[in-house]
This record gives sequence, C-alpha cells and structure tokens, in this order.
Amino acid sequence: MATFSLPFTIQSHFINCGATKSPKLIDTSHRVYGQRVAHSLEKMAAERSLNHGEVTKYATKDSFRNHIMKVYATSGVSVVQTEQRSSIYLFRTEVGGHVKVFVGKKNLKYSVHVEVSSLPLSGSENKVVMSWGIFKSDSSHFMPLNFENSTPDSRSKTVETPFARKSLDSLAAQLDFEASMVPFYLSFLLKSHPDGDSRSLVIRSHRNASFCVPVGLGSGLPAPLGLSFAADGSMNFALFSQSAEGVVLCLYDDTKVDQPALQIDLDPYLNKSGDIWHASMDNALPFVSYGYQCKGGIHDKGNKLQTEHILLDPYAKIIGNANPGVLPKILGKLIKKPTFDWSGDVHPCTPMEKLVVYRVNVARFTKHKSSKLPNDIAGTFSGIAEKLHHFKDLGVNAVLLEPVFPFDEEKGPYFPFHFFSATNLYGPSGDPAATINSMKEMVKTLHANGIEVLLEVVYTHTAKGVALREIDNSSYYFGGEDEGLGARDALNCNYPIVQQMILDSLCHWVTEFHVDGFCFINAPLLLKGFHGEYLSRPPLVEAIAFDPLLAKAKIIADSWDPHDMVSEEIPFPHWKRWAEINTKFCDDVRKFLRGENLISALATRLCGSGDVFSNGRGPAFSFNFIARNFGVPLVDLVSFSSTELASQLSWNCGEEGPTNKSVVLKTRLKQIRNFLFILFVSLGVPVLNMGDECGQSSGGSPSYGDRKPLDWNALSTGFGIQTTKFISFLSSLRMRRSDLLQKRNFLGEDNIEWHGIDQSPPKWEDPSSRFLAMTLKVDKDGSDSSSELSALKGGDLFVAFNAADHSERVILPPPPAEMAWVRLVDTALPFPGFFSEDGDPALEQEEAGYEMKSHSCVLLEARRA
Repeated sequence: MATFSLPFTIQSHFINCGATKSPKLIDTSHRVYGQRVAHSLEKMAAERSLNHGEVTKYATKDSFRNHIMKVYATSGVSVVQTEQRSSIYLFRTEVGGHVKVFVGKKNLKYSVHVEVSSLPLSGSENKVVMSWGIFKSDSSHFMPLNFENSTPDSRSKTVETPFARKSLDSLAAQLDFEASMVPFYLSFLLKSHPDGDSRSLVIRSHRNASFCVPVGLGSGLPAPLGLSFAADGSMNFALFSQSAEGVVLCLYDDTKVDQPALQIDLDPYLNKSGDIWHASMDNALPFVSYGYQCKGGIHDKGNKLQTEHILLDPYAKIIGNANPGVLPKILGKLIKKPTFDWSGDVHPCTPMEKLVVYRVNVARFTKHKSSKLPNDIAGTFSGIAEKLHHFKDLGVNAVLLEPVFPFDEEKGPYFPFHFFSATNLYGPSGDPAATINSMKEMVKTLHANGIEVLLEVVYTHTAKGVALREIDNSSYYFGGEDEGLGARDALNCNYPIVQQMILDSLCHWVTEFHVDGFCFINAPLLLKGFHGEYLSRPPLVEAIAFDPLLAKAKIIADSWDPHDMVSEEIPFPHWKRWAEINTKFCDDVRKFLRGENLISALATRLCGSGDVFSNGRGPAFSFNFIARNFGVPLVDLVSFSSTELASQLSWNCGEEGPTNKSVVLKTRLKQIRNFLFILFVSLGVPVLNMGDECGQSSGGSPSYGDRKPLDWNALSTGFGIQTTKFISFLSSLRMRRSDLLQKRNFLGEDNIEWHGIDQSPPKWEDPSSRFLAMTLKVDKDGSDSSSELSALKGGDLFVAFNAADHSERVILPPPPAEMAWVRLVDTALPFPGFFSEDGDPALEQEEAGYEMKSHSCVLLEARRA
C-alpha cells in the first residue's frame, strides 16, 4: 500500500471552474514512484532537495494563473458518513468494477485510502497505478507539490502512485496529507500498464470523468442554514437557492483583497439536498471571512444571468465590510459568536397595559457632542446604556429602538440588507464582535433597571442590490410589477423559505440578544400572498403568534410604509397576540385639539379604541402615539400648518413657524401639554418619541432625514425641564392609578360616566362641540381591601377637555361621599403649578363651577377630606 506524505503548507490559487471533457492532467511532480511504497518526510526532503523557500517562491497567484487543468469533477457518487467523521465515496468505473475511497483524519493528518475491486483487465501482469493531483477549488489549477526542474508553464504527467494487491481482485493505495493543506480536492484516474506494452489504458468513472473526492471538505448538512460550528470546531455551511445552477463557496484570508483566497465549487450531487446547498470544513485557517457566488441565480424576464458578485450569506450571524471602497463587499465572518455573560439577566416581563414606551434612534440619541460621551461611545449601543438615567427620569419602562439591522446608509435604517446581525455603525470602532457584545451589555443593563428592549424590524422589503436578489430572486421577492411590489424590493413574506428566514431571525434576536419584543414596520405587507393578494389567514403572522420561542415576546404591527411615508389601515389578524401601533389615536387626537371632528371620536380613543381592539384583545393592545419618527415632531405639530403639511393635521396656533408673540407661544405650550396629557390618560400604551420632551424641531419638515441628533442641552432649558417633569408626573400617575388608567380590559359601564359642560350628556353628534368630560369611577365591591386601596390610591377621577378658543365654566359632578375634588392637572396654569402630585387642597367645588381656559385639559381626583 503506497503512502505519500506532504510535509509543507501550500497557499492555494486558482480560477473559477471551467471543466471540459479533456482527461489530461498538469504535472505536479515530474516523478514516477516505484515499487517502494513507504516514504518518510526526511527521505522526501533529501531526495527532492525540497525546501519551504522554493514552495513560497512558486506558490503565487500569478505563477499558475494560466495552467488549465481540464478534468471533470465526478458526480453521482454515493457518500457514507461514519461516526469517526470519515467519509466513504463509492464509484463505478466506465469498464466495470468499483472504486471505493475512504477519507479520514487522525493525529492532524488526513489519509485517503483507495480500493479498486472487480476491475476487468485482460492478462495477469497488468500494473495499475493511480494518476492523481490535488486542487483547491476546481479542476482548473492543481496545487504545486514539487517544483524541481519545473517552470510555471510546464506541462507533463501527474503523480503516479502504484496500487498494491490486497486480494485476488482487489487493489489498494493510500495517500497521507498534512492537515494544514485542507480543504482541497483529490482528482485521479486509473492507468493500466500491460507488461511488454508501451501503451496504457486510462480508466475513468462511469460518467467518463475523473474520480474526484474532497479532503477536509465534507458534504455537510442542510440544517441549520448559515454558518454553524460543531463541538470539534468544524464548520457547516448551508445556503438556500432554488434557482441557482451552481454555488461557489468563497473564502478570504484577507478582507482587504478583491479576490477570495479559495473558491470551492459545490457539487450538486454531494453538496445539495433539495434546494439547500451545503458543505462542511474541518479547518478554517487561514480564512477569516466567506461569501457565495450563485450561477444562474438571477431571472430577468425568463433569461438567466450570470454573476461574479460575492454574496453575503443571508444567515450570517457576524458580518463585516471587506475591501472598503466605492463598492465595499459585505462578508460573513468565520468566527464563533463572542462569549457573553448573561448570568443574572432577567426579562422584566412588564404587562403590556403597564408599559410606557420611548422610541429612540441609537445613533441620534447620543451622537451630538452635548451628550458629553467619548467618541467611541457616542451614537452606539453603549451610549444608550450610559444615558439610562434619562429613561428613568421620564418614567419609561421600555425603549423601542429604530431598526438596528445593517442598512443602506443613504436611505436609512428602514431599508435593511441583512436580518441576523446588528449594524456595525452602532458598535465601537465598527468591530462586529464588539458590536454584538455592546448591544447585549446594553440590553442587560436596561433589564437590570426594569426597562424592556423592543426592536422595530423591517421584514417586508430590503435595500436595493441585496444578496437575496442574486441568491434566489424568484423565491425571496415578489415578481409582480403590476402590484408595484417588485420595484419596491418587497419580500414575498409568506413564501415558505422567506417565512422561515423571518421566524429564524426573530428567534435569533430573542435567544441571542434577549430582546423583549418586536414592532413590525409596514405590517400590512405581511398579510400578502404569493401574487400580492391579501390573505385572511397569512401563514407568517399566524406562525409568529404561535411560535414557542416568541411566546413571551411582545409583537406589534405598525402599518407605516417607509416608501410612501404613510400608514395603510387594514384589519390585522391577531390571534389575541398581535398588538398594533394605533394611527387612529394619533389622527383623532390631533383633529380634536385643532377644533375638528366629533367628540365621540376622542371618547373612543380615550377608552382604548374599542372599534379596533374589542374583538378578543383589549386596550392594552393599542400602542398610542402623538408624534413619531416620521412626520413632524411634537413642537412642530403646534408650530407649522402650511398646505404642504395638510396630511399632518397640525395647527400653528396662529402664526407659522418661530415667533415671539406671547399669545401664540402660550397656546402652543398648552397644546403640547394637552397632547401629552391625553396620551397618558387614555387607555392603551403611551409611546413617546425621542426629542419631543425637549422641543426638538425639524423646521417643519416631515422627512425622516431631517431629524437631528438629540441636543442634550435642550433638556436644561425651561421648556425641557417642565416637559420632562410633566412626563415623569404622568408616568407616575398612570402607575399610581393603574386601577383606572392601566387596564388590560375595557372599562365597564359602571366605571365611566360622560359629561357636558353643565353635567348634561355630551353633544355627541354636534360637529361644533369642543368640550368633553368624563368621570372614571373606582370599583365599589364593598370589600375592605378595595376600600383600603381606594384610600391609598385615591378615589374617582374627573377629566375634562376644552378644545375651544374660549373659556368654559364647568359644573363638576358631586364627589363620592366623604371625599372632595383636588386638582392634579390644569394645562392652562403656569409652570410649576399646572400639575401637582399632592393636588391643590384649596380647590373646592362651587356652584359657579370650575373655569377651564381655552385649549386646556383638567384632571381632578377625589380624595378623603
């Protein structure tokens, strides 16, 4: 049995696969091995005078660029994986008989054992040899083994290793290789040399091709998708592509070079199961990143196009830029996820009805120099954790992060190109591993302070030029231009493989990053079927609702479409799991405070939007907002109302833009207080927007791109101080009066009473009515515990809203027995008296009533005298 040992490490260089029918091989040694089959490393070195310097000299990319080796990779081979991680390949020859190849690893060496049996050869004196060579990616370039007397352009025979007879009809040979050389392919032919005949018979496989087996490269497994690591350190690659005719795994040893160091053509017979292409590799060194090439993966009006692009693995967990420049490559990293100590981390698991949410953009939150954070922390996940005190000052218990997926930097975070990693822009120095741990540290820090982390996610479309297009356009994307979806790079969310990718992504963020929930941007597109039609029971939405790993995660549908910057209202199937961003709340409150709409619309929003959430859910599923990250911010909502902003339902309070008029400024200040007050006294989840607490302005522009980083100095202004304190007061009020203001279920008839100005019923159908009042009544079940609780928290609440431009004298309802009304809020009073936790004990009911100023809101609480 022949043993051939290769003691040196060889750098691989090659070109893409260009296999043809020619059986000729390029010479790799200039030496035919004789009958002696055992060769030691020392003897090889002595006989060949081979030294590492010679190998380094010739083993360059340019040395063998023009060497064309035309040998066909064998397909249709049976493969058996053994428990010792060895592989067995079974071939049939073109003349009959069988070739069995065993590839195994032991003590940092790979052995290839070849057995030939039942080979029908005439004559008893036939000598059979194995003519072989090794190559890295395809049969275009063999790796050099010996350069003695050779030149880069030399062509001659391959290495020939004789077989030893194992039995009457069986021959065997063995080759050994250093582990540092893998992965590579061994390609060989059989040659029979009859005694006394100068001619030789070349024997190929039954497909008239060379025998070819991978060494250090296994067929791999189709699951899980992406890059995964086994306990022994070996790696498995798996990629879905239904339309690709071929897939090339591209490995880089330097992220600064244009071309990969190694390209491995995946054999559709060995490396494909269904529509999943897969491979395994024992040794990653010296490779640091990877990507794919898909052949025939693009379909344009029925025409298949070829691509030379190196494509990002959609399931890569750690990604980074390679070859920075005009068109930087994005590649997956060949590293395990960094370790992180989650010990002691506990999800707050805050009930939805008790949430107070703060929407924040990671970069803009601390990027401004006024944050006084170091440059490597400002604008990052770590910056969020550093400003923890701001969330606590406001009284919020959940942050809603704008999308953190890698995105098109020109179009913004709502146009992602990857779903399993956080953008390196939000990490220290752009390091992907450090970014991962910094986000995890942020989550852990917020959890330790009782604050949940929710993510806005975009799964309905991608940025242009994303790898998914070239991997499998017809599976991942809508193709119908008629619906306008194809031009929007809209993902076919309910197609099985896309649905699975979205579910896998969500579970990844829950298990790896411990996030507490997701807000799905452009959620109506999640409801569309293969042809753009709306589905009554969309598989993806239902699967998310019932996925066990997402059982404790909050899932919220947001109808906002980043393409049109509008919200599409559509009944959303929920299975009593899906909450929704309530656009109707925003619109109706804005209309009321600018003197429009029926007061019944406001009443519906105050009570939790029963027209939307009464079918098996409740007010806790309504995420209410006044202003958000698109459209005008809160201060602009009361400062601009030009015709271009008609859709914003804003009102400038008497003068457009900045002004010095005290009357206008007072009205604007009252309106801002009114918006915040209504947001917090309404049933549902209040959602604050970053910067509204300090009057951050976009100059009247509704464009998302015109939003500026948060100016922390603005929090120290008079407006910033009083608004921040008012929000904190309202948050505390909701918590203290959770019996009336934080309800998972709708209020009963006994818990609410509506009033007009003089205690008469409200003028529900009068479009000119601008006043509405309500009394929220505590449950009176007669139990001692309930009485004690009421005494501790307070009694009934009286809430009144006056959107008219004149004062109203309101007749108050009688307070409960042995109680009196105290004023907690009057938005028309000057700071600091317009709100008080203790209440105003001097307030007493008078027959003349309580005077409410124009554009104001009032909150009274019944307390024991």
